[in-house]
Amino acid sequence: MSTTTQAVFLSYASQDAEAAKRICEALRAAGVEVWFDQSELRGGDAWDQKIRRQIKECALFIPIISNHTQNRPEGYFRLEWRLADQRTHLMGRNRAFLVPVCVDETPDADADVPDSFVAVQWMRLPDGAITPAFAERVRKLLQPAPAESASRPSIPPRTSDHDPIAPAPARRGSPRWLRPVLASAVLVIIVLGFTLFRRHGDGKPPVSPAPKAAAPLTEAQSLVARARAIMDLGGLSREKLDAASELCERALKLDSTEATAWAQAARADLLYYYPY
Repeated sequence: MSTTTQAVFLSYASQDAEAAKRICEALRAAGVEVWFDQSELRGGDAWDQKIRRQIKECALFIPIISNHTQNRPEGYFRLEWRLADQRTHLMGRNRAFLVPVCVDETPDADADVPDSFVAVQWMRLPDGAITPAFAERVRKLLQPAPAESASRPSIPPRTSDHDPIAPAPARRGSPRWLRPVLASAVLVIIVLGFTLFRRHGDGKPPVSPAPKAAAPLTEAQSLVARARAIMDLGGLSREKLDAASELCERALKLDSTEATAWAQAARADLLYYYPY
């Protein structure tokens, strides 16, 4: 078993070295141990093994995302990202590990990054100019995780077989009364759709017109597609459903008339209480 340190690993493309250096220096000034390979490591097998070991042992992994990484389909930083992504598969759902940082205006909707990078909150630091909020967030994430009993609301023990089981707590920022309404709305939409299909053409499927070229997705539709992909993967957790809901909310802020965003948001709420 590897020993996890309290160090932070910075991963970046060579074109973003200056921004990465500014982030590194600011974190070190705040008392955070940072693994940054510009001056500490050299090429060769020993360098590769050290990189792999540090990614395996670091407490936080900070990938630096930019137009430079978008325009580089290959690079050593992509191996680092893949190794960090694979490590998340061995972690519990409450384990904070990835802290993506974007140093320009690259949209996260279509960023060329592993799926696990999309499921967590990004920080935006233009040109690597660190903010007090970012330094504070890193310090908090490096603090020892609270005990399981402190991180989850306690549920009174059942005293008999007739005691009711306490319901699951509602997610932050989502009214509990709204969830049954959304679930009912989804069921009504399904029934109406089936009824209209049966009535159209006496139960016969309509003749499809000639296929048209698919229009490019809007930014709102891209966000909805990412939310749907998260829910289609299976193995859903509260964190993944929260991430999918957040993507839908962002899509609705961009386009409140986007029907797919409303549908996927309702689906996320339905899965939160009735997972399959």
